[in-house]
Amino acid sequence: MPNILIASQPIAGHVLPLVPIVRELRSRGHGVRWYTGRKYARQVEGSGATWEPFVHARDYDDADFGSAFPGRDQRRGLRQLQFDVRHIFVGQIEGQRQDLRDVARGWPYDLVLADQTVAAALLHEELGGPPCALLGVLPLGIPSRDTAPFGLGLAPDASPLGHLRNGLLAWATRRVIFGTVSRELEAICRRLGLPPRAFVPPVAPSLMLQPTVPAFEYPRSDLPPQLHFIGPLIPEGPARPLPEWWPEVLAAERPVVLVTQGTLATDPRHLIAPALEALAGEDVLVVAAGVREEVLPGPLPHNARVTPFVPFSRLLPHVAVYVTNGGYGGVQQALTCGVPCVVAGRSEDKAEVAARVAHTGVGLNLRTDRPVPERVRRAVRTLLDDGRFRERAGKLGAELRAHNAPREAADLLEALIARKGERHG
Repeated sequence: MPNILIASQPIAGHVLPLVPIVRELRSRGHGVRWYTGRKYARQVEGSGATWEPFVHARDYDDADFGSAFPGRDQRRGLRQLQFDVRHIFVGQIEGQRQDLRDVARGWPYDLVLADQTVAAALLHEELGGPPCALLGVLPLGIPSRDTAPFGLGLAPDASPLGHLRNGLLAWATRRVIFGTVSRELEAICRRLGLPPRAFVPPVAPSLMLQPTVPAFEYPRSDLPPQLHFIGPLIPEGPARPLPEWWPEVLAAERPVVLVTQGTLATDPRHLIAPALEALAGEDVLVVAAGVREEVLPGPLPHNARVTPFVPFSRLLPHVAVYVTNGGYGGVQQALTCGVPCVVAGRSEDKAEVAARVAHTGVGLNLRTDRPVPERVRRAVRTLLDDGRFRERAGKLGAELRAHNAPREAADLLEALIARKGERHG
């Protein structure tokens, strides 16, 4: 059976979606190794893959970016995205590419499945390495004449004026917003002996896997044929005891509102605390996940329950509204259960997630990562009172549930290996 190398940044939202695919590949008998940071070695080995460490690339802890990349934590919004692209993604290309070469010397692999931010795998293919398939761990951001560049959080516009807007913004993004990154990427390519290119979200020439459905994405008239929507990748939660208040969720006659900030932007003062204050007087049961009660400012409202962990796969079927800062995976999981979303996030890719939630009509975009309590209260009240949001979320959820993402991904990867084998046979 072919050998497949998985390559991902050591970031929770980049690692966890790959686990179901790895399990499926291992069940089919493939040899699988996984190149990522030390923090996720246990998850890698638990999936059935063999862990390959960052050696030449700088390893880091996604709970403490500032230690490995000083200055990152002092930036927000677009400035933080610029920093991440420059230092965490593009700045790691040469070290990651050397690691990929070293792995191949000791364990020849037939294919790389990389998260979309590991551009080294694509350049490695250009330099004669094995084919690379990309998995989208963020909203689809590849260039299109019908959409604004990724990261701006703007709605699509396919009109003639929209095409003009999109083209001008694309130029400005490449040469101004990401101008420094583009120049550094061009220099990297020259050092590797490759044609220089400006920075844009990469397009894999052979295969791209996007873990959602077309209805969640902006309509585009120029999607590449190698792009496949495979449905949501729902990570398996670790086996932990349920919180002691779990029976309240099961027996709740009032709406359950889930509030979370994901794994990166974890300061509870930004969203969780305002949401708890906002909903303290509402006839709802509020579950704040991913936070400990002792770090919250002020006393816990009587209708709120707090837990560092709760399995979303068990909780979301009982949830009426999901309040989030816009993590891509969490929003996909909520929508798979037909739960409408209130999104308040501007960091990383969250402005793009929020914009898509609003565009598809499955929730509201608060256009800030630090909403005041009254805005959160009004947004939640709107989703509870206006059944159209839940109806649209339910329709989208049915489309998401119609897919089996691990199986579809494995089928497409095997087909790519077979095609490459036929060309070289």
